[in-house]
Amino acid sequence: MDAPDSLDGPDAPDSPRSPDGRSRDSRDSRDSRESGDSRESRDGVLAEQLLRLTRRLHRIQRRQLEPIDITPAQFRLLRTVASYDAAPRMADLARRLDVVPRAVTTLVDGLEASGRVRRAPDPDSRRVVRIEITDEGRATLRSLRSARRAAAEEILAPLTADQREVFGELLSALVDGMPERHC
Repeated sequence: MDAPDSLDGPDAPDSPRSPDGRSRDSRDSRDSRESGDSRESRDGVLAEQLLRLTRRLHRIQRRQLEPIDITPAQFRLLRTVASYDAAPRMADLARRLDVVPRAVTTLVDGLEASGRVRRAPDPDSRRVVRIEITDEGRATLRSLRSARRAAAEEILAPLTADQREVFGELLSALVDGMPERHC
């Protein structure tokens, strides 16, 4: 004789069954897993899209920087030197850029060879060297800023003005949520 379809007895589920015959707890658990899985999948797609966008931005920026004959790292250093009120020391630049001092020395060597910065003695200490931006360096920064705007325009071209505004707000939320760096 077959056992009746009863919810009583030792094999009865702890929760009522849904119309499809599964317990509601197992369906809720599966739905929760699926939403977690779909969230992970969505986040994975977003991460991949961000990486692709970053690579595209870097390619465009390299293309824009090539005629100016400067690397992205040199551009970053030049921009950092220009941000100081007084000529910074190499150690100040290394700290601000979060790199080892040797990396700054190499970048300064390249920028000095191109006439964009110059080493200057510190008036208070003979052992300290300060890095000053030159007129050529300032002109280069103007060109680089223009190139950067052109690169941004190329990336953002498919977006409407409203979409750009929303995108800017989203990027700000992401940047503001990151630990602060002095770059």
